[in-house]
Amino acid sequence: MDINIQGGSTVAVSDAAFSRDYNETLVHQLVTAYLAGARQGSKAQKSRSDVRGGGAKPWRQKGTGRARAGTSRGPIWRTGGVTFAARPRNYEQKLNKKMYRAAMQTIWSELVRQDRLVVVEDFDVADHKTKAFAAKLDGMDLNNVLIVDAEISKNVYLASRNLPNVAVAEAGSVDPVSLVSFEKILVTVPALKKVEEMLG
Repeated sequence: MDINIQGGSTVAVSDAAFSRDYNETLVHQLVTAYLAGARQGSKAQKSRSDVRGGGAKPWRQKGTGRARAGTSRGPIWRTGGVTFAARPRNYEQKLNKKMYRAAMQTIWSELVRQDRLVVVEDFDVADHKTKAFAAKLDGMDLNNVLIVDAEISKNVYLASRNLPNVAVAEAGSVDPVSLVSFEKILVTVPALKKVEEMLG
């Protein structure tokens, strides 16, 4: 299939990567797995066995009038441990390579169908000034955009990082959540070819 490039020409890409039927379940699974893998999972609390102390019986078993107590580090004590203490855990979900590739093909194909993919020959700016960069995007009618290039230049990175609705990514590391979240995806021809090679 052919995808239009801004300026009038077209670029030929494979149907397998950019003309796949939409599979909502597969895309949802990919996005969920990506977000789950990004979770830190470092939450930790101390149970009664982790809290320091509590080895000695607080008071004798009988005769005090108080309830029996064998340790001062039980969950009902103010200085005690947590009943069901949180432990560090890994939230990653397994996703097969074929499923990942198919889901990414689905996302890119849907971007083409919805006219959310803006293809340009190349994209760069003369300096790292955010004002000039924002004006360039306004001239292209791009307010909420992810810029994908084969290699992000330093000027583009510096000029874009202070804009709230603009992000940049290299073609080899673009993530599914960004592709789904942004209104428009600005991609250069070299980046598009690299994506096609990865998904082909």
